Amino acid sequence: MSATLAPSAGVTFAPVLERAFPDGAVRVEPRPAHDVPTLVATAEAFPAAARFLRDDPSTSFDLLLDLVAVDRSRLDGPPSCRGEERFQLNALLYSTKRNEHLRLRVALPATDPRLPTLVETWPASNWFEREAWDLMGIRFDGHPNLARLLTHNGFVGHALRKDYEAGQRWLCTDEDVLQTRLAAKTDLPEDVFETTTLNFGPSHPATHGTLRIVVRLDGERVVAAESECGYLHRCFEKMSETHTYTQVIPYTDRLNYCSPMINGAGYARAVEQMLGIEIPPRARAVRVVLSEFSRIMDHMVCIGANLVDVGGLTTFWYSYQAREEIYSLLEACCGARLTSSYARIGGLSMDVPANFVEWCRSLSRSVRDRIDEVDTLLTKNRILHKRMMGTGVVTKEQAIAWGFTGPCLRASGVGYDVRKDKPYDGYDEVDFDVPVATAGDNFSRFHVRMEEMRQSLRIIEQVVSRLPGGPVVSDDYRVVLPPKEMVYNEMEGLIFHFKNVFEGIQVPAGEVYSFTEGANGELGYSIVSDGSGRPYRVKVRPPCFPLFAAFEKIVVGGLVSDAVATLGTLNIIAGELDR
Repeated sequence: MSATLAPSAGVTFAPVLERAFPDGAVRVEPRPAHDVPTLVATAEAFPAAARFLRDDPSTSFDLLLDLVAVDRSRLDGPPSCRGEERFQLNALLYSTKRNEHLRLRVALPATDPRLPTLVETWPASNWFEREAWDLMGIRFDGHPNLARLLTHNGFVGHALRKDYEAGQRWLCTDEDVLQTRLAAKTDLPEDVFETTTLNFGPSHPATHGTLRIVVRLDGERVVAAESECGYLHRCFEKMSETHTYTQVIPYTDRLNYCSPMINGAGYARAVEQMLGIEIPPRARAVRVVLSEFSRIMDHMVCIGANLVDVGGLTTFWYSYQAREEIYSLLEACCGARLTSSYARIGGLSMDVPANFVEWCRSLSRSVRDRIDEVDTLLTKNRILHKRMMGTGVVTKEQAIAWGFTGPCLRASGVGYDVRKDKPYDGYDEVDFDVPVATAGDNFSRFHVRMEEMRQSLRIIEQVVSRLPGGPVVSDDYRVVLPPKEMVYNEMEGLIFHFKNVFEGIQVPAGEVYSFTEGANGELGYSIVSDGSGRPYRVKVRPPCFPLFAAFEKIVVGGLVSDAVATLGTLNIIAGELDR
């Protein structure tokens, strides 16, 4: 379980970097074979490196996926009073033109860590920078609104710093919630005569108790908006630091709770990459089947709940019928319906039922019928067309600039799908299509999800038709618990069991960014290990975080009713958004 170094894919444009930065301010860093390529820039060269990576034809990293801040004070030893480098900031990038990922890293001092904002380079960095300031205390000069995001305004300190006490609590008062700046906003359209400021959520039915949007209205037309999240923030990342790698798995179910199987499988895969272990073929196939059923379930909930919000209740019952039928299969596999905790580092917690193949085939037929019923109700429905077509429009350029992935990016004309472009778990062995639309409106996002459910059924049918036999978990007892008979009768088995339970899986020191295709887009896990049994740092790249960050821009110019429809088609899952 040792990480081997491999040449970075970034060396393909190393000569270009040398010409652009002859002083060595940007360099290629050797990387483990399981990780994405990494470039390291000095703080002074970081903004120029970001613009170069976005604009140069040899790089074209046009999509910012995430900003990952790391406090290394307990990884490299405590910083000295001279202000040695304590923090790291990693910009995770993707090139839609070259289908390549990259990490751009910069080190920052212990005292007053700061950088120029990247908002002009990648607009998606707006909320990512606010998050890094809120939880890690890194300042971004020139940011348009460097305010707290996931914690409230009465919060003191930065929760993800290593010297912050995990049990510290701060009372949130009425004065600590979002203090909107919209009332003082003056850059409004010239034809605006008189406006009203309206509080939309978190108690509004369409915001599901976890989102808040303040809108400024000219009649029913939105002329300005400001969004607030954090109502369901549990600091998943801080909790992960105080638990073993295996104990983190139940927390992943609470991220996107509409498709928890995908969350757990993605996390387990990230740790498995760091360990350098292969899971058994049967476990890999079962993960794919249940992940695709979970994707269907997630899309059905999105479409059904969205239609309720815009006034169509009937579809909700059809979509939830499919969801309930899928839940029955999940429950038979792991004993749980919503928070499954089925994935394990090294495979699965237990094998599937003996009738799994027949059940999946029967369920596929039933779910296809439900999809066809929803399609019949909606796709040619004139009322749906009027509510969805031409509303909530996001152009291809905007989707890339705002960091979209998943169905929302594909609805705007970019066909990036991790399962197809960066295959994992055998997705390159099955035949399926990636639905793409070009209008970028609410109807396109609905239609893409409808077609994706049919493609998921294609994947399920192919995998089930050749489901392998054998075990569903690795036999490497440094990673998985040995069988009870071995624990009771052999000293080695007892030792392995004791060390795994009390010390946790010993993951080699290092770093990884691992990504899978979640129901809402690229679901990424950035993990830093110090070699112990607990993660040193876990950062989730939640797909709907940049989606909700862009919501306040998308709705401007439309009606309040359009904002409700748009919020539904973006499919904001608060557990994933807030973590």
